[in-house]
Amino acid sequence: MIDANLPATRIGAVKLVVPVRLYPAAAGEAALRDTLTLCNQAAGLASARASGTGVTSKLSLQRLVYGDLKAMGLSAQPAIHVARKVSGAYAALRAGIRAGNLGEPGSRRRVNAGSRPVAFRADAAQPYDDRCLSWQLDRRTVSIWTVAGRLRMRFGCSAAQLARLRDHRRGESDLVHRDGKWYLYATCDVPEAELTEPAGFLGVDLGIVNIATTDDGRRNSGRYLNRQRHQARHLRARLQAKRTKSAKRLLRNRSRKETRSAADVNHCIAKRIVTEAQRTGRGIALEDLTGIRARVRLRKPQRVTLHSWAFAQLGQYIAYKAAMAGVAVVYVDPAHTSRMCSQCGHVSKKNRPDQATFRCTSCGFAEHADVNAARNIAARGAADWADVMQPHAA
Repeated sequence: MIDANLPATRIGAVKLVVPVRLYPAAAGEAALRDTLTLCNQAAGLASARASGTGVTSKLSLQRLVYGDLKAMGLSAQPAIHVARKVSGAYAALRAGIRAGNLGEPGSRRRVNAGSRPVAFRADAAQPYDDRCLSWQLDRRTVSIWTVAGRLRMRFGCSAAQLARLRDHRRGESDLVHRDGKWYLYATCDVPEAELTEPAGFLGVDLGIVNIATTDDGRRNSGRYLNRQRHQARHLRARLQAKRTKSAKRLLRNRSRKETRSAADVNHCIAKRIVTEAQRTGRGIALEDLTGIRARVRLRKPQRVTLHSWAFAQLGQYIAYKAAMAGVAVVYVDPAHTSRMCSQCGHVSKKNRPDQATFRCTSCGFAEHADVNAARNIAARGAADWADVMQPHAA
């Protein structure tokens, strides 16, 4: 849905995360590992105190555990960040963000004294700010706090990432240990481009068979990605059943490969959609699919396909790329977009004889079902935009 206070000019900044690879020496790697271990042990202690007392707000929890964290060997700023990390974990717990702990997303859970504490992995990410992390961008080195003192180490990134760090890095950076490699995830606030008044909207229908279909007929098939996921699931099941060292080693090597592939496909699709909208001077209309997994009821063989559908990620990629290009994005009600005729407006289940076909039983209009849905989305986007911008024009 559209924010009724949406202005027609620049509206802020886009938060992007720039992953930077660290190259520590052997001693530096040991120090980083010990640092993450100590920080997460301290987080476990703070979490136990938070669950035991019911104190989870940032400042109150910091006052409660600061002395204990310092006694464990943490410096002042790392101790504060550990307390804030724990407070943030409990805030996420209350908001129902961690669906694995809470059931369906959007549920709520009170954190009372005596409740089970949130656990932290020994290598969970640790946030740093500019008081315990300094960047020397020209030399491509960082000076970072560890339990062994401040250490200087090299980092690697592309020229574009370096320019983004130099111009837009703001706030905290997270130290991450993943697959035996060390990273700093730096937060950058990239200013949004001035919003251009759209001359119409490019409707985008998101789906599983076709990942994204635009109202001008461009379809991005999901056949390749779905086949990759199907093969990966079967290979993963076979390797897990073997339980040999070589099978476990192959599973580790393949971890996140499917996720990276899906993210790359979504990036490419989002870039094409935003580029086309920018080229034609249009905005982008998307369906508001919040909660669709909870609403849809499917047979068991279809559930894994639905739950691996990365529509939210694609929507996020489109939104931030559009903001950086000055392209307007609106979210419309998805009800009946696939059953409604884009020519006469007739709505009926019988308009969809099969997945790919739309044939209106009222006026006889025929079109690919996803293209017809995208046209309905584009029309709703234009109507919603006019409703929002009318008070501003007045």
